[in-house]
Amino acid sequence: MDVPTTRATLLARLRDNADATAWGEFHERYRELIISVAKRWGLQNADCEDVLQDVMTRVSGAMQGFDYDPGAGRFRGYLKTIATNTIISRLRQKTVARGVGGGGAPEVPDGAAIDEVWDAEWRRHHARTALRRALSEAGDRDRIAFERYAVRGADVRAVAESLEMSVDQVYQVKSRIMKRIAALVAEQVDEEEGR
Repeated sequence: MDVPTTRATLLARLRDNADATAWGEFHERYRELIISVAKRWGLQNADCEDVLQDVMTRVSGAMQGFDYDPGAGRFRGYLKTIATNTIISRLRQKTVARGVGGGGAPEVPDGAAIDEVWDAEWRRHHARTALRRALSEAGDRDRIAFERYAVRGADVRAVAESLEMSVDQVYQVKSRIMKRIAALVAEQVDEEEGR
């Protein structure tokens, strides 16, 4: 797996709407986060995809003439504002479409609820991203051992036996990959905050 482009570099590249590679990376990097937040507010898959496209369109429009200045605020806050405003707009459309007080309309969140959901999903986003990268760096046997034991919760002895490893080796694999995940999350957070 390639090392992710720094956020500042990626944001600078997004000013060129024709840079399909940069937009592809941005989409890949934030797609799951935006959709996860939208799903947490009860939007269906099709609405979540529409929200994602609306967010991408708004970010694209905003990138013209955009100069990333970490001192002016974090990109995380900027993306959160665009994404949550888009989600709220979609939720309000659903409420109006079903009629005020009509059953089945998703709840429109307040500011505190928005922050809570966004922050929780942002942490999960960092963890998922770090997990994928750590597993891509691991050897096949270590990756399989980690996935079976640490992710799926399989019995450590069964995992060890099936992979011709000792129980201690499985524990060591888990420890090594967990440390790598923690280091990757720290790197991602530092990058996000412009450190």
